[in-house]
Amino acid sequence: MAQQPLAWRMRPRDLSEVVGQQHLVAPGKIIARMVVSKQLSSMILYGPPGTGKTSIASAIAGSTKYAFRKLNAATDSKKELQAVAAEGKMSGTVILLLDEIHRLDKTKQDFLLPELESGRIILIGATTENPYMTINPAIRSRCQIFEVDPLSPDDIKIALKRALTDRERGLGELPLKISEATLTFVAQRTNGDLRSALNGLELAAKSTPADPKTGVIDLTMTDLEESIQKKSFSHDKDGDAHYDVISAFQKSIRGSDTDAALHYLARLVTAGDLPIIMRRLMVIAYEDIGLANPGAAARTVTACQAAERLGLPEARIPLADAVIELCLSPKSNSGITAIDAAMADIAAGKGGQVPRHLQDAHYAGAKKLGHGDGYQYPHDAPNDWLPQQYLPDTLVNDQYYRPKANGKIETALGEQYYRLRKAQQQVLHAIKPKK
Repeated sequence: MAQQPLAWRMRPRDLSEVVGQQHLVAPGKIIARMVVSKQLSSMILYGPPGTGKTSIASAIAGSTKYAFRKLNAATDSKKELQAVAAEGKMSGTVILLLDEIHRLDKTKQDFLLPELESGRIILIGATTENPYMTINPAIRSRCQIFEVDPLSPDDIKIALKRALTDRERGLGELPLKISEATLTFVAQRTNGDLRSALNGLELAAKSTPADPKTGVIDLTMTDLEESIQKKSFSHDKDGDAHYDVISAFQKSIRGSDTDAALHYLARLVTAGDLPIIMRRLMVIAYEDIGLANPGAAARTVTACQAAERLGLPEARIPLADAVIELCLSPKSNSGITAIDAAMADIAAGKGGQVPRHLQDAHYAGAKKLGHGDGYQYPHDAPNDWLPQQYLPDTLVNDQYYRPKANGKIETALGEQYYRLRKAQQQVLHAIKPKK
């Protein structure tokens, strides 16, 4: 029988061996309390791959001495679930790790629900997807939901060192030599994925020849770089983390942090997600910079058009230029705030009738109805402006646009806005007293 990979062999036997996730498994934390009291409840663990979801399930089983079984919601059938349920009926309790629980279909779900209610199966669902968006409420309501954080490089180094010294399950029997700098490289390069780090370490250890004189296997940074089985960056375009990156991208530009915005742009570019970058950048340009710098918004559209024509990887250049300008530009959200305020009035039923003098007077019979009566043509007046009522009577004094003074352009627009508004209201109040 083939030997299991190092990551599988080094799975924690109890909670004390779990690396990271101390907010869940440290003494006094919720999962540790469940184990100590043997008051286990079904749970869903969600987070990036290789961060310890399976390890936590294995450690819970090892700490409680309950039987531990692992199935995949996508590939294992109802028959396998029935076998686990039968085992639980005989032994009292089985801990079932159900990987990809977000892909559980209705037939399997309907079978599982009574088993969870009876306590014969303690379900530990594992998923990289946000359970609040992807998991059926019937299952979700019977489980506690815990987010599993990406492992830090220090966490991964602890696990690597443990594997290097463990003679029973790890690589302790091999005459290995590895520097602290190389371990740090592996911990950082695998982007929080412990499974990738351990399996890369094992591949390097077993494929690097020993020094013929000393018999020592000296693992260099190059050996590990060639052995890591995972790219230094991973990105699931449909995953929860994808939307977190998009959110962080916009918030970094809004917050004028150029370096952070470029970091998140780099993640999206690395993922090859050009359409979402362009769409998000154009939204940001008009939502967050807006009238404070309309020229930057126009240049962003031009940059996106260039990026679309160039394609990746060259598209990164105009996109980076746009991001830097948007970050360093003055900001104003007065445009989106104004239209949202107007739409809120519409939703609240405050539309009101269009003033008669603004109503369409171009069709036959409109004049008999009084449509267009009293309308004054602004281009016939000095400076192409004259005061007359445009809002419905119910909204005549309302103000939606509230200018900001974060840039020269909107400062000037604001001065013009308030000058015109004041002149118009003075005339309208004189004609029609405020109700």
